[in-house]
Amino acid sequence: MTYIEGFVVPVPAGNREAFRTHANSLMSLLGEVGVQRQVEAWDSDVHEGKVTDFRMAVNTTADEKVVFAWFEYPDRKARDAANQKMMADPRMENMEPPPFDGKRMVMGGFEAIVEEGEGHGDYVDGFVVPVPEAKREAYRELAAKMAKVFRQHGALRVVEAIADDVSHGEVTDFYRAVKAEDGETVVFSFIEWPDKATRDEAWQKIMADETMKPDGEMPFVGQRMFWGGFDKIVDSARQPAHA
Repeated sequence: MTYIEGFVVPVPAGNREAFRTHANSLMSLLGEVGVQRQVEAWDSDVHEGKVTDFRMAVNTTADEKVVFAWFEYPDRKARDAANQKMMADPRMENMEPPPFDGKRMVMGGFEAIVEEGEGHGDYVDGFVVPVPEAKREAYRELAAKMAKVFRQHGALRVVEAIADDVSHGEVTDFYRAVKAEDGETVVFSFIEWPDKATRDEAWQKIMADETMKPDGEMPFVGQRMFWGGFDKIVDSARQPAHA
């Protein structure tokens, strides 16, 4: 299955266009080194949580938004090779500083365990989930079941990817973001929708469906997972990128 390099990035609200321009300027180089797809999605429907949320994950300030982003590769070997090529490419030294605080960005490599659909769409639901290591398979089974439900309600693509190369950072990281405990891993997942209206209607129907109510103990820690909705502003699979 696809290998995902996932990112959560704090960006000043006024830098949306500058961020999009910056991301687009990297697209050609990323493609050359082996990135199969680059997606950048801007904070649209991201709520504050009591325990965890996207903004806490990257310690946003009052004037910042969150970008949920990912790169796609055929496997980890291709991801590792791409990163080495990027670090060695002289063009990286001549690029303008990014319009965000890279020290608070979180990133990591994730191996897809569920992958349904091929569409791309304009809207994304992003999730970061703490999962006990002992419940990996139970989580995968539940995620595979729910992916089909989302697809039946209009989702174009559903991907669930589990931590494979996720480091502990000095300021922020995916483990801190979900307050991971000993024996827990992290899942980075997303649902791609045609648009926000389709997504909103789908969630209303799913939440009202009695057959979707939890039955027994869930194979993840729901109190510490977080999610939100994002508008795509860059998608290398749908050139030209658009706002």
